[in-house]
Amino acid sequence: MEHTTHLIKPDLSKDYPKISYGKGIYLYDTEGKCYVDGCSGAVTANIGHGNITIARAMKEQALKVAFSYRTQFTNQPAEDLAQMVAHLAPGDLNWVFFVNSGSEATETAMKIAIQYWQEKGYPTKNRVISRWMSYHGITMGALSMSGHTARRKPFTQLLQDYPVASPPYCYRCPMGQNYPNCNLLCAAELERSINLIGPENIAGFIFEPVIGASGGAIVPPNGYYDRIVEICRRHNILLIADEVMTGFGRTGPMFAVKNWGIEPDIMAIGKGLSAGYAPIAATVVADHIIETITRGSGNIMSGHTYSANPLSCSVALAVIKYLLDHRIIEKVQTNSRYLQKKLTELGRKHPIIGNIRGLGLMWGLELIGNYITGEPFNDALRVPAMVINQAMENGLLIYNASGGFVGPAGAAFMVTPPLTINKKEINLLADLLDTTLSQIEIKLAEYTSLQRCGS
Repeated sequence: MEHTTHLIKPDLSKDYPKISYGKGIYLYDTEGKCYVDGCSGAVTANIGHGNITIARAMKEQALKVAFSYRTQFTNQPAEDLAQMVAHLAPGDLNWVFFVNSGSEATETAMKIAIQYWQEKGYPTKNRVISRWMSYHGITMGALSMSGHTARRKPFTQLLQDYPVASPPYCYRCPMGQNYPNCNLLCAAELERSINLIGPENIAGFIFEPVIGASGGAIVPPNGYYDRIVEICRRHNILLIADEVMTGFGRTGPMFAVKNWGIEPDIMAIGKGLSAGYAPIAATVVADHIIETITRGSGNIMSGHTYSANPLSCSVALAVIKYLLDHRIIEKVQTNSRYLQKKLTELGRKHPIIGNIRGLGLMWGLELIGNYITGEPFNDALRVPAMVINQAMENGLLIYNASGGFVGPAGAAFMVTPPLTINKKEINLLADLLDTTLSQIEIKLAEYTSLQRCGS
């Protein structure tokens, strides 16, 4: 086998353009082609690309020290960043454990939840339950907590059965109900599952405040989280918020849980923490959990070589300061309303869009094959991939969210631009998406015509 590359890429048969540089919401490949980053990479580049302020902070720290090991030293950037995160986090989430990725953050959250109950004298509380149509990461522990059926499938025999509840997916309600007459059966199902498993066996419940890659920006209906929080508190089950995708202003407030006034016991953060400028994530932990562990073993049973890396921490600290100094999060709601307006206009124009949902600058568009019945496309057509590939050809990057729940239902893509986007750039994004959807509709009409001729 002759090699033209030695790099393992997501699709081994695909030729990828090579990135050259980025500026603001734009990325440029080595051929000079410009792309509008309509999804912040992987819902990560919250302050856009090529930010000189962040680059200077990176250089300044690199000239001092780029690495120190966590069991030998603490470092000032890590101390300052932990203080900043604790100050911004809801409730009494005052303790921060830095890791390298969102998967590590959610898995560390799981371990801390289990350790907490062990040290309180409840060793059977060792399971962290979750919802179907969720995604919490790709490591085995994080994937066990994930209800992303497509990503679970290759590893089913190695995973734990942690997803137990239906998602609050009103567009295609798993319970066959309609809100508000449903009486929030999806929340009631969580309690039913807790009773079947036994609360004495459950350490925590992990949830994405807004369901991301596995559902396409699904926002729960009013009252849902009130019920969820009440159920978990009554059964002594820790609330674990997965804010890896939603944190740092993506849905409007600094953290998405603030949309519902939730104060979790543990919170996983990443992505927007450094806005893509350095690999870093974290698990943020409430006072009562750390106090219990301090009185017991005195240490968290987790660790990574690059935990609290001074270079990554200095970059993340600079990113958060930039967000605050430039009042970027305060502008999210204004831009959100304008982006929603433009997407709604596209929804009226293009019949393959069945549902538009989201908060802040996190929006999902679900694709359908029949505008009247809402029937999804045949999964074999891979329509979300068609849309994403066509958009990229047109110079627009959008994010795949076609995890689905049962079969092709839920096939969607996400529009999640950098929080720094302005109205002119939103117009450009919408125009490129409009062109893309028109092209896809023509292709699908041609395919349907060919199918009829063949029959």
